[in-house]
Amino acid sequence: MTSATEAPKATFRLGMLIYDTRYRSITIQVIALVLLAVVLWWLRDNLVTNLADKGKDINFSFLWTRAGYDIDQQLISYTNDDTHSRALFIGLLNTLVVAFFGCILATIIGVFAGVLRLSKNWIVARLMTVYVEVFRNVPLLLWIILAYTVFTEVMPQVNDFKVTQAMIDSGTPAAASMLFDNTVAISNRGTSVPYPLLTHPLGGFEFLGIPFNFSFIAVVGLFVASIFAALGVNRRAKVVQEATGIRPATWWKNLALIVLPTSLLFYAMGLHWDVPHFNIDENGVWKGFNFVGGISVAHNFTALVIALSLYTGAYIAEAVRAGIMAVSRGQSEAAAALGLRQGRIMSLVVLPQALRVIVPPLISQYLNLTKNTTLGIAVGYLDLKGTLGGITMNQTGRELECMLLMMMIYLILSLLISAVMNVYNATTKLKER
Repeated sequence: MTSATEAPKATFRLGMLIYDTRYRSITIQVIALVLLAVVLWWLRDNLVTNLADKGKDINFSFLWTRAGYDIDQQLISYTNDDTHSRALFIGLLNTLVVAFFGCILATIIGVFAGVLRLSKNWIVARLMTVYVEVFRNVPLLLWIILAYTVFTEVMPQVNDFKVTQAMIDSGTPAAASMLFDNTVAISNRGTSVPYPLLTHPLGGFEFLGIPFNFSFIAVVGLFVASIFAALGVNRRAKVVQEATGIRPATWWKNLALIVLPTSLLFYAMGLHWDVPHFNIDENGVWKGFNFVGGISVAHNFTALVIALSLYTGAYIAEAVRAGIMAVSRGQSEAAAALGLRQGRIMSLVVLPQALRVIVPPLISQYLNLTKNTTLGIAVGYLDLKGTLGGITMNQTGRELECMLLMMMIYLILSLLISAVMNVYNATTKLKER
């Protein structure tokens, strides 16, 4: 009678790190990691040695020294007596503002252009084709310069808005007039728009040089909460539709949820507007050399946003067109057979399914738009590139430190945008049952 014996356990040998598939992948990864560490150490040692030969070192203390230069466009208070770190933050805010408005406008333009490119109207489809091809095949820098030139050279001068005593006596109107019931003035110096003021603000505080306005935080928080409430109403309507086949009307509920709470908050804080105007003497004659009151939006900001939006919108239009064409035509035909109109078919049937194709390239376009804001330096817009990577770098001579900081900041911005859009992309994927 034979008895089964346990198989002898194999002893570990160094050769198994290469020939045994259980350990080979780990061995390769460890070797690659060690080689990468050696290369990074060599680069760092080489950098320090070369800087020492030139009497330099890696030092970020320049961020806390006086900047000594002005920034025209600023969202928070800044003077030339502030530090370079404050100027860096101002430039970062300017970059984020352009990227924010640019992404929104580019998305709106791209969606409309992409849908209209598939229009059955030959003229409309060809016009959208011309728009896409023209903007995609001309460098973005040229569009920025062209838009800036149009605003600074074509728009009327500030003096054209003035009314002199001689003009009053002769009944001659001003050469240029303000828009929207005399509240907005577009001149060659900039666009003067009303500035919101609050009679009962909620106050705020400043932390590490960054101001926190409770009024602004309350408005943004309430608006975001209203958006989530409106989304909840839509989800509830979808549940009712799936249960009964009838979708209840939600547009008026969503409108009320979004508009009413914010409007009531503005009313409670006493919102009023500081409208741009000229100083007027007792005879009704306008005095001074520029508008007073309101806020002036520089043309370099406007030109940069418009050029980025139109340029990126052309690429988004192609992504939208590809996403729509990826949806089977049978989906549209089935919806039409149920009696849906073309607009409803596009918004309820085609676009929701096309999003899974549209969103991935859309993320890339948002990233490109954010990084392309650096071209604003061509028209004097001081964003992160213009402050940290421009004036600060030239004044301090800290080229390496400034470049490293800019690379890190743009990397973080890109990763944040990718993370947010990937979360949205996950919600648009087809759910397997």
